[in-house]
Amino acid sequence: MAYSKMATLYDRLMIDAPYDDWVAVIQEVINSYSNRQVNSIVDFGCGTGVITRKLTVQGYDLTGIDISEDMLELAKKETDPSLSISWLHQDITKLNNIPYMDMAISCCDVVNYIVNPSNLAEFFNSIYRSLNNNGLFLFDVHSLLHIEENYINNTFADVTDAAAYIWFCQPGDREGEMIHELTFFEEDQSGKYERYTETHHQRTFSVEFYKKLLFNSGFNNIQVFADFSFENKINVEEGERIFFLAGKND
Repeated sequence: MAYSKMATLYDRLMIDAPYDDWVAVIQEVINSYSNRQVNSIVDFGCGTGVITRKLTVQGYDLTGIDISEDMLELAKKETDPSLSISWLHQDITKLNNIPYMDMAISCCDVVNYIVNPSNLAEFFNSIYRSLNNNGLFLFDVHSLLHIEENYINNTFADVTDAAAYIWFCQPGDREGEMIHELTFFEEDQSGKYERYTETHHQRTFSVEFYKKLLFNSGFNNIQVFADFSFENKINVEEGERIFFLAGKND
């Protein structure tokens, strides 16, 4: 299971991740739609809850959902008891009994883990059904260009005193598909290193395909921008990280 054993290393490996940039984009979107009251936010694929906690501190009512029980357990441990956050263990492609919300977010290419178009469509349908009237849905994915030029057939590695990883990215059989083969080495209490592996499967689609699925789910006012800039709406296919913002108007 992806993000099981890796969960203990995740925050250390992601120490340089631009979490504050994601939070800034979310806040910018909310401020841009001042006519849409946003109090409750559900974070789909919340992982260890870094973004979830940052938004809670800003005064929003947060629910975090993730498929990995190990990641959720770490999220709970890292959460100050004074913060009231609901943590739910669910597969986002098979959502049920999720709370109604003013805004849905899915950050850090979580949506790229939904590789089957029918599962992706059902995810969008579930979000739409659970959004309150005038609700907002914001998510990001890797662009096709970014995957082809910077991921596929490349190897990545990092070494610290306590841990190391080697990451091979292989192409899948379909456009925009990639298989990540990760090998980790983590120091245990005796000073020895334990080795373990995980496989991650991701796929991205064209901007138009995502827009089509969102529209079919009932969303309108679909906007697309790139690389953490709400103003960067030109040539989004050339960006590395593509953001989609969709609204629900009943």
